[in-house]
Amino acid sequence: MKSLLLAGLMAVTAPAFAQNITVDVKDAWARPTVSQQSATGAYMQITASAPAKVVSTSSPLAGIVEIHEMFMDKDVMKMRAVNALPLPAGQAVELKPGGFHVMLMDLKGPVKAGDVVPIQLTIETADGKRQNVEVKAQARAMTMPAGGQGGHGGHGSHGGHKH
Repeated sequence: MKSLLLAGLMAVTAPAFAQNITVDVKDAWARPTVSQQSATGAYMQITASAPAKVVSTSSPLAGIVEIHEMFMDKDVMKMRAVNALPLPAGQAVELKPGGFHVMLMDLKGPVKAGDVVPIQLTIETADGKRQNVEVKAQARAMTMPAGGQGGHGGHGSHGGHKH
């Protein structure tokens, strides 16, 4: 009887421990803005110790913050917001120019090289629990690879999003 009771207690408490995940964010940076620019992108590597997803983002510097994906569609680079960014257990997910990235729109002011851009990521675990991760992205110019394209020239037109 004792072993049955102990097994029952372990079954109740085990899920609470299973989803205590750690989320590691590395190399967070954001693009500085130029005159009249009301949006910018932020990039980073995110690694979660257990399966999870980024379900929302925010920043005190922007009215709208979303995870966006860039992709090719019939030889045209397109961009769209995603509802969630999957984080496979133990695998680094890279947010980078030309791929997934954090879009900060309706900026409250310019972002200058050297500024720190605070971003909050809301992470949801497989069992639906949420935790916030504070990220401090350093604003710095992107170094372009030979023949590369920035891909963010059209972000100023995102001001029409309503949420």
